[in-house]
Amino acid sequence: MATSQPRRRSLIVQENHVEPTASDPWGDHFSDAERALLAPFVTDVDAPVFGLRNLPDVVRGALFSRYSRSDKSLRRILLDEFIQAPEADFQAIVALSADAATHQIVAVHRAEAFYERVLIGYGDDSVAELGGAHVACEGISNIAAKALEDNRIGISPLEKSTRYVAFNRKVEGQYRYLREATIMASRHASAYEAAMDHLFDTYSALIEPTLAAVRAHTPRDAGVSERAYASATRARTFDLLRGLLPMSTWTNVGLFGNGRAFEYLLTKLYASPLAELQTLAVALQRALDDQIPSFVKRAKSERGRVYQAYLRETRWETQALAGAIARRLDEHGSSANDAVPVTLVAFDPDAEARVTAAILYPHLDASLSEARALADAMTADERASLIRAYVGRRDSRFHRPGRAFEEARYTFDLLADIGAYRDLQRHRMLTQERQRFGVQHGYVVPPEIDEYGLGAPFRTALEQAGAVAAAIAAELPDESQYAVPFAYRVRWRVTLTLREAYHLCELRSAPQGHPGYRRIAQEMYRQITAVHPLLAEGMRFVDMNEYALERLDAERRLDEKRRQLEQG
Repeated sequence: MATSQPRRRSLIVQENHVEPTASDPWGDHFSDAERALLAPFVTDVDAPVFGLRNLPDVVRGALFSRYSRSDKSLRRILLDEFIQAPEADFQAIVALSADAATHQIVAVHRAEAFYERVLIGYGDDSVAELGGAHVACEGISNIAAKALEDNRIGISPLEKSTRYVAFNRKVEGQYRYLREATIMASRHASAYEAAMDHLFDTYSALIEPTLAAVRAHTPRDAGVSERAYASATRARTFDLLRGLLPMSTWTNVGLFGNGRAFEYLLTKLYASPLAELQTLAVALQRALDDQIPSFVKRAKSERGRVYQAYLRETRWETQALAGAIARRLDEHGSSANDAVPVTLVAFDPDAEARVTAAILYPHLDASLSEARALADAMTADERASLIRAYVGRRDSRFHRPGRAFEEARYTFDLLADIGAYRDLQRHRMLTQERQRFGVQHGYVVPPEIDEYGLGAPFRTALEQAGAVAAAIAAELPDESQYAVPFAYRVRWRVTLTLREAYHLCELRSAPQGHPGYRRIAQEMYRQITAVHPLLAEGMRFVDMNEYALERLDAERRLDEKRRQLEQG
């Protein structure tokens, strides 16, 4: 068996508080002059779902990065922190001309005929991946945000953070959450609003006492700047309180994706049983039609409508059959409410041999079957030496093993609070599916909340919302999800390769992570190590420690980077 031959200064911006109005829920009041400045760069100055245009990728990337950590709308950030900020040198970056927007529109229409011929005449769907768009979706619920973020290939989402932004502002005396139309038309409307308001009242009331307690229990060290300490303690406060936020909470999501991925996303949104998602599909379609019309037009075509019908029918029929089977399981005593947070359900017994064969394969002039036979014939020491050489020294968690590690797969059943799920859902190079958001698995209260003497109001608000969610679920199971707070548990399954497990376990156990998902990542690592110690020994950057202020080290590093930039 022969072997083959080796072969700009950072911009610090203070948030400007502007009182919102009913027609302007994010507090934006653009003057005529400001609207004129914005118009060349957004597809619509007023609509809550709009696209970006005439901006280089570097500007759009920086804009969305700010977006996730700000309470401002995207247009306000663009105006205040880019267009009108002298430090940003915006005019030079975009090379703005008076008729740039007109030229962009003309170019789109000129290209449309060409893409029509390719997309329809030749049927090459992959051509739709050549056109991309940035879109901002504002004032949507967390239910809608999760639907947008479920797409794992072709779309990159960035959501407003619950760690860096307080969710206690009101619009004309009302908290910013979705008053879902079906619920509000039902007999549950008053109870729903009362429970949601109580959650936000409690969240708002607990911010200051929680922040004071966090600071009292973790005083600032002499070597820590006040900025780093304030940022870390504030983030810790919001982390502790985020369980009070319901899934109806309004948020912002920025998306960048290609046309093919957006077409599939639109199709799924149109087929959703939830009115909010269907409405969002129409708004998203409009924004994308202004940027990449040829790439997304099939989502609303006859072909798209047939696909939507297929998705609806299969969902309904499967749900009906699954419901009947679930009732049978209940009759025999189901263990569905078992509270084990991380369960390794399945793994490959021959993973070491499969990984070894995959490591050998590119270095041989032989078939995969022959590589597997060679792997099976190797001694344990030979196999270990080869795997360790393949992993290498790994001086950083960013040094990831190669694709041979994708030959080993693991399936986990996970049960954790919705807050932790929201973070782990962002991993897209794996298979994951969740069950409906509900209250049947109970809720999680951070130990610190009880330690600080704040557990009673925290639990009261959760239990009121839980009772309302359960009552709505009896009649409107899909819509009831809006009433469920982040503190309640959700169950979901994950199948991932060993290579992705390296990434997930090392990233999500990092000190700056939220304790909820850190514990899940740590336990996944433990269970993989228990069945495949040799394959897992290269995971050298899984942090098994606990931390009082998770963000503090990251904020210290940020201080150091700022000092270096100022000196440079």
